[in-house]
Amino acid sequence: MNKKTIRDVEISGKKVFIRVDFNVPVRDGKVEDDTRVVAALPTINYAIEKGAKVILASHLGRPLKDKKKAEEKGITYDESKYSLKPVAVRLSELLHKEVLFAEDCIGEQARQKVSLMKAGDVLLLENLRFHAGEEKNDREFASKLAELAEIYVNDAFGAAHRAHASTAGITEFLQPAVAGFLMEKELDYLSKILNNPEKPFVAILGGAKVSDKIPVIESLISKGVDKILIGGAMAYTFFKAHGLTVGKSLVEDGMIPKALEIEKSAEKSGVKLILPTDHQVVDSYDPLHSRRVIPIEFTTAGLVGLDIGTETVAIFKRELEGARTIFWNGPMGMFEEKPFDEGTVSIAKAVAEATENGAVSVVGGGDSISALKQAGVADKISHVSTGGGATLEFLAGKKLPGVEALNDK
Repeated sequence: MNKKTIRDVEISGKKVFIRVDFNVPVRDGKVEDDTRVVAALPTINYAIEKGAKVILASHLGRPLKDKKKAEEKGITYDESKYSLKPVAVRLSELLHKEVLFAEDCIGEQARQKVSLMKAGDVLLLENLRFHAGEEKNDREFASKLAELAEIYVNDAFGAAHRAHASTAGITEFLQPAVAGFLMEKELDYLSKILNNPEKPFVAILGGAKVSDKIPVIESLISKGVDKILIGGAMAYTFFKAHGLTVGKSLVEDGMIPKALEIEKSAEKSGVKLILPTDHQVVDSYDPLHSRRVIPIEFTTAGLVGLDIGTETVAIFKRELEGARTIFWNGPMGMFEEKPFDEGTVSIAKAVAEATENGAVSVVGGGDSISALKQAGVADKISHVSTGGGATLEFLAGKKLPGVEALNDK
């Protein structure tokens, strides 16, 4: 990585603004999944140990968008569900020390909280997206954030693909601007996949839409991936492109020409593109009692494919044998509904097994990460990416505003 990190600047006694990604699920005032909070701990603890005054900022959901929808429908809008206060409580538990909380991220309240901080203190600002200026990358809002601190650290890779005030605009007013340890780790692993993967290199792509993955598929083919295993609903667009009956399975009709183009590109580049051979289906008229596994070519008009089948799992596992680099993004089926999580969980275990056999594995995407946890193998993966959209855009070869804004080494 050619960007400076928090190691490269003197932070002792300084007010350090750390943009983190605490966009986590909160229910009934409690954090349901603290994965992203835990991922930021190395940077936060380093800043504490160095005696910095640690000012944390994050977004949580899209409160203004939700507010607008509520007003249009004439229903009550509850802003409190977007507050980062429960995250401050969870972070206090993880750090084993009090985390101060500011009821706003700019203005007198925030300035006053910062002015009272001592070396080693941690302050979490309220949700950045309570202000429209955040997503608009408003210069005035960015300058108000910047006036709280003396050094800027971006450790929110998951938001690095957005040119927002706290990820890009702030660096115009606050320097130096460097990466945190999570940002560094993400860029190191993803750069290796993109530019110097050890071969054989296998990519596993799933999810609902081919359109979401096209730039990544094209980039991987051009970068010399050896195999691409395709599962999830996106596979049905490829099947329909070949004239197969897909029943009522999810298909992007507008992407059929692109699917054929991708297949031709893969073949021309010597990339093995592998689709499912069987799938779990239900009858759309009797979904509760009709679940079964059938070959893809046996699909009839009333059936809906919801997961890859056992034969496909076995084929995908076989294709992972001997892999030295693995990238996985996207579930193999309707993961959120049991028992259609079986294929995704099986792939999670297969990726973990391949990692134990020497592969470098990178897994991204919320459902894929959930599958790792469900399968009990999250700790057996080389790198679990917190990036989501940022991960896909980086691997598609796009420049990320939150990364570009940081100081070069």
